[in-house]
This record gives sequence, structure tokens and C-alpha cells, in this order.
Amino acid sequence: MLTRNELKYYSSLLQKKHRAEEKKFLVEGDKLIQEAVGSGLKCESIISSHLFYEKSKHEVDQFEKRAERVEIVKQIDFEKLCDTKTPQGIVGVFAFPGQSKQINRNEKVITALENVSDPGNMGTILRNCDWFGIADVLISEDCAEIFNPKVIRSSAGSVFHLNIIEPENFYAALQNLKRDGYKILCADLNGEDIYELKKNSKTILVLANEANGPSPKILELSDKIVTIPRKGKAESLNVASASAVLFSELTRD
Repeated sequence: MLTRNELKYYSSLLQKKHRAEEKKFLVEGDKLIQEAVGSGLKCESIISSHLFYEKSKHEVDQFEKRAERVEIVKQIDFEKLCDTKTPQGIVGVFAFPGQSKQINRNEKVITALENVSDPGNMGTILRNCDWFGIADVLISEDCAEIFNPKVIRSSAGSVFHLNIIEPENFYAALQNLKRDGYKILCADLNGEDIYELKKNSKTILVLANEANGPSPKILELSDKIVTIPRKGKAESLNVASASAVLFSELTRD
């Protein structure tokens, strides 16, 4: 049985501050929980509403071997664990990954995200990375937190399958990769046509906050500024939409 204090504790994980302090986060929805479990993340608890359990007893019971505990709670209590208007009925409590991650310097394409602060954009970019086989992602400290519930949802679980690294010094990490032979491409409106670019064997694509654009530091570090040629009258492309086009071109054989 889930106590009041435990319910309060788990609901606090909806806030970034408490996720950082406790090194735990929530995953809502059966499919996303399966993605997280399948990626090897440690599942501390599965919490289901009575209503969901009545309809999907088999789905809930299957987690008993993968989670330390499974609890069934009233709908009114379950809703305290969700940030969505229409909760899906099941939540998993997971521990942050414990291992120290390193960039795979054999990857042909790496993505670097600077100040991508919108969780929806962040999650969609991560989903696009996963689709195009870009496994390594560097993020600056001012990006949306990867365990934000909206990032998890908009990534459709891809956040669990990528090597996402937030280095202590984002710009120094890029400089080190540049010394290892990577060419840095920065996406910006005022750049060269991506389709006319001569590809390098090792590339880092930097995507930045769409409102502010790339920082002067990034522009200085970049070997090339690239853009997607505009055919119509739209002022710009959403950074998540642009990422799919750019990834498609950079990963094309």
C-alpha cells in the first residue's frame, strides 16, 4: 500500500528540483514504461490507478518481475503523479542512469544542442536522432532537462535509447571533438545551402534555440554555418522540424 508520504514524495518528482535531488524521475504510460525498462533503467515502483488495473490487469502484472514494487491507488491519488490532463493510468518511478557516459568518437554524425529550452522541441529532436541513427547527443546545461515528462513523451521513448551527455563545459567538449577531427556545422538562417555541402567523414551538427539563434561562441567554433533553403514565405522552420531535414541529409549515403 502506498502511504500518504510516499505519494507526496513521488508526486514531488514532477518538479525538476526534486528529480535532481533524488536522482529519480517518473514515466507515464504503459508503452513508455516498457521502453524505459527495455533500455535497462532500474524501475523502483509501478503505480497504477484502480481503473487502469481493472482494464489492463495483465499489463500491470507483467511489471512485477521488473519493478521492485507494484501499487494500485485511487484515481484521485493517481492524478497527483501526472502532469497530463488525461492520465494514462500507470506510472513508473525510475532511477537516473548511474554510469558515466562518454562520446563514441567513431560516430560519423553527432548532434549538439545549445539552449534548446522547449521540452517539446527537445523531445522531438531526440526522437529524430533515434530515427536517423544518431546515437550521441551533447546538450548544454540550459537545454530542457531530458527527464522532464514532456521531453520523455515527445521523444516517444527515444530518450532512453540515446547516449545523451551534458558535459561540465559544453564548448570545451566541442573543442575537444574538433581536435579529434570532427567538423562542426551550425544550423542558422544565414548559412550555406545544406544540399551543396561537401560532407566530412566526421560531423557535429549544432542546433540552437530558435528564438535566439546560436551563440557567438558556437558561431566562432563552427567550421560551416548551414541552412535549409527556403522555397516559400515562412519566416523560419521550427528547430525540431529543421532537425529532421538536416539529419536526413547528413546521414544519407
